[in-house]
Amino acid sequence: MVQPNDNDPLNRTQAQPTGQATGQSGTVTPNTLSDGVVTTAPREGFLTGSFVWMFVGVLLSAAAAVFVMNNESLRQTLVENLFIVMIGQLALVFGIMFLIARIPPLVALALFFVYALTMGMVLGVIVEGYVAAGSMGAVVSAFLGAAAIFGGAAVYGVVTKRDLTSLGGILFMGLLGLIVVMVVQLFFFAESSLFNLAIGVIGVLIFTGLTAYDVQRLKNGQIEGINKDSATVMGALHLYLDFINLFLFMLRIVGGNR
Repeated sequence: MVQPNDNDPLNRTQAQPTGQATGQSGTVTPNTLSDGVVTTAPREGFLTGSFVWMFVGVLLSAAAAVFVMNNESLRQTLVENLFIVMIGQLALVFGIMFLIARIPPLVALALFFVYALTMGMVLGVIVEGYVAAGSMGAVVSAFLGAAAIFGGAAVYGVVTKRDLTSLGGILFMGLLGLIVVMVVQLFFFAESSLFNLAIGVIGVLIFTGLTAYDVQRLKNGQIEGINKDSATVMGALHLYLDFINLFLFMLRIVGGNR
């Protein structure tokens, strides 16, 4: 029931509409959920969509890898132009990240799929090297291990009550340091199995943390400035990179220095 206002002889006081609240200044502000005004990506469906597109990307990569492994001429072409392919992949990743707010979500998704296909082609070259050396078991072990670690870290990111935001900067700095160490190994310790093992272990630890961090970020809808569809593509890209890097670093650990 609306109470009459003694200072309003015409009794013009009205009830506030459902889903709205009045601030101290008397202005009406919309309830972001009930009125459909969403300031950040909704939690429900946001994380799920990211995982769906991430798994599609992984399947595309697997298909591309198998195709390359069974096509010797294509594989040789990739080996000869591997540096160009890797530069193109970096350009795609940074292009998606920097242009995500300016390009349509379907374009961003198409670029993500192109990246997944090219990554699959590179993975085909890498895996074929292990298969040729009789280490198919190492590839299977690395994949299963990466899947188990990724799944465990993802579940932790969903259920933990701990705020993992502070880990983002630490993990990013750790990743930069790891890249520097990998460059040093390439030029000075290329044949060192111990160095290779250490890089693999550190890489797995970093990307395990990044997986939990990214999943919690996606669950909380913490990708701002872009709409839900674009944020879902960005989330899929992050999750895809986490999983692929976990696989590659696990391959370093179980596959030896090949």
